[in-house]
Amino acid sequence: MWRSVVPLGLLLATACGARSDAGAVCTGIGVPVGIGVDVALPDVVAAEIEVCWDGACVRPPLELFPSSRVAGTTCAGTAPDDVCAARSEPSGGKHGFASVPELPAEPVVVTLRLSDQSGTRVLDERISLTPAMVLPNGPDCPSGGPQAGVSITSDGVTVAR
Repeated sequence: MWRSVVPLGLLLATACGARSDAGAVCTGIGVPVGIGVDVALPDVVAAEIEVCWDGACVRPPLELFPSSRVAGTTCAGTAPDDVCAARSEPSGGKHGFASVPELPAEPVVVTLRLSDQSGTRVLDERISLTPAMVLPNGPDCPSGGPQAGVSITSDGVTVAR
């Protein structure tokens, strides 16, 4: 039976990241690739999304979750080791993320459909946007993949981000 032995230090260095050519520490942090959705319409309970580029389309699952906002903060002081706290409260909105592993960093067309509790469609919108590469460790480290976002305001206005 053949066994491979990898020095523990090499294994840990690989798992924790590496240094870039510029000398920056680059962690192994992952980036979900896809489209984020924020909805400020309180009656929306369901969403469907379609993402198209280069003549192909995908319809990934998109589950919505209740959103919250910071309602108040307190800090014990201004020193770096002082303690701060934040309280959150429901915002009335919802958010979700559609995972699209093959999403390009080039223009795509997103069709977003939102429905209320009765199944009535409250929004059916086509949005053109360009996903951008996410740099989780900064500009001196490799990118983690492209992301984009769509926000629907409480007035029903669609904003690509």
